[in-house]
Amino acid sequence: MEFSDPWLAAAKKKLLANKAMYEQAMAQLSDEELRRRPGPGFNSVATIVQHVAGNLVSRFTDFLATDGEKPNRNREGEFQDWPGSREELMQRWELGWSILINALDSLQAADINKTIYIRAQPHTVPEAVLRSVDHIGWHLGQILYISRMVCSKEWKYLTVAPGTSADFNKAAGLSADDRRKP
Repeated sequence: MEFSDPWLAAAKKKLLANKAMYEQAMAQLSDEELRRRPGPGFNSVATIVQHVAGNLVSRFTDFLATDGEKPNRNREGEFQDWPGSREELMQRWELGWSILINALDSLQAADINKTIYIRAQPHTVPEAVLRSVDHIGWHLGQILYISRMVCSKEWKYLTVAPGTSADFNKAAGLSADDRRKP
């Protein structure tokens, strides 16, 4: 029997939607743009992707059994310029995401009330999952902003583009009255 919980399904849906947005942003960048830091003290898109992947591997490997900050993680190294190819970065990215999704898919009803640890701090399973939703969302905003800054061609908006809200709402069949309803 497969375990299904509404909050977990919603969290997984949001995580996968964010993953898709990361990938759509990265697809618009050349390899050079992927690595470009927009200014001193800023990370490149590749650096942030490297960090998020490292975070997912650490947090969700043996999710219920070991601290989410694994002793072999080199968090500081995740903020160095990515040394490999785009393909290697994407392999690392996919590894992190597969570990996350496998951990979420393996959860059983009895696991929801368990306490897990991240940096020796206790978290319920929902708190730990929502912590990752927040973390990924935070970095997604950075990725979108930096991607737009370093992209040398016309940016393709991943959400409703500025100046197109009325057209979007009309296409969705929304009127002003519909938007006022509770």
